[in-house]
Amino acid sequence: MTEMSWLDAHLALVLCIAGCTAVTLLSKLLPVTFLKGDNLPPVLRHWLSFVPVAVMAALVGPDIFIYEGKFSISPSNLFLMAGLPTLLVAWWYKNYFLTIVVGIGLVILARFTGLY
Repeated sequence: MTEMSWLDAHLALVLCIAGCTAVTLLSKLLPVTFLKGDNLPPVLRHWLSFVPVAVMAALVGPDIFIYEGKFSISPSNLFLMAGLPTLLVAWWYKNYFLTIVVGIGLVILARFTGLY
């Protein structure tokens, strides 16, 4: 009986990792390479300016509106109550770091004081 080499035994795993690596690299390199800002029409550049805001909303939205496993827009939702003044800070100062500090600070303050 012949003994299998490590590569023969794990060829499917190696190919899967190589494929995932290629897909990840291509999805990051191709847009940077071919979509340089100076080559894009102004309408497309304007439209793409909304992508970071949309991605951030998609990431933060569920954390604010899903509270204790359920959709909640009531005053008992700690993250929604902390998120409303944080939204004002974000709109007024347009500073990402300050917005995060205020949001986390409000949640810490509400929990420390026993409000939630």
